[in-house]
Amino acid sequence: MKQLTLKLSELVRPERNIRIHTEKQLEEFERSVRMFGQIRPIVVDEKNTILAGNGLYETLLRMGEEQALVYKYEDLTESQKKKLMIADNKIFSLGIENLDTLNEFLEELNGDLDIPGFDEEILKQMVADADEVTEKISEYGTLDEEEIQQIKEANEKREKKEQESASEEGKAIVQTDLPQQGGQSATMESPESAETRRFVICPKCGEQIWL
Repeated sequence: MKQLTLKLSELVRPERNIRIHTEKQLEEFERSVRMFGQIRPIVVDEKNTILAGNGLYETLLRMGEEQALVYKYEDLTESQKKKLMIADNKIFSLGIENLDTLNEFLEELNGDLDIPGFDEEILKQMVADADEVTEKISEYGTLDEEEIQQIKEANEKREKKEQESASEEGKAIVQTDLPQQGGQSATMESPESAETRRFVICPKCGEQIWL
């Protein structure tokens, strides 16, 4: 592989390209080149046919540039060229963004969010939303004095109610029937009720047998 600078007029578009470049992508390419310059080389074969970097090539032409940094391969087979073109377009898309780090970077930029590949207004909204969420999280679990007093009063009322309930239950007495001689029950019931509550005591075991 050779690293060199070639005129754009010397480069050749491939007959077939794996990647279709949209107008929006080319606009973002241009933003990037204007901001940072050419940060990636265009890859070509021995005939200067572009294997990787077609979008960058189109962008440089649109910008009126005359030359580009190029990596030139002169010993690739046709199969290797096809594999390179496929791999170059696929491998990058397999990665995922680290959103935590992205958000940190955006906040550290302090509002300077003119970044190629992103809509500046959307990034500003992302940062604003992140600040709001952070504020809500930091407030979560904190109470002022009035809220604390309200919670204390509610707890005191609940405890008092539980104590009163327990006291009422303690006063409740379950009355039981006590046997009298002759097998009659000593109760405060009416005669009719007493008649239905008669029992006798077994002389052998002493258990009450209700009649």
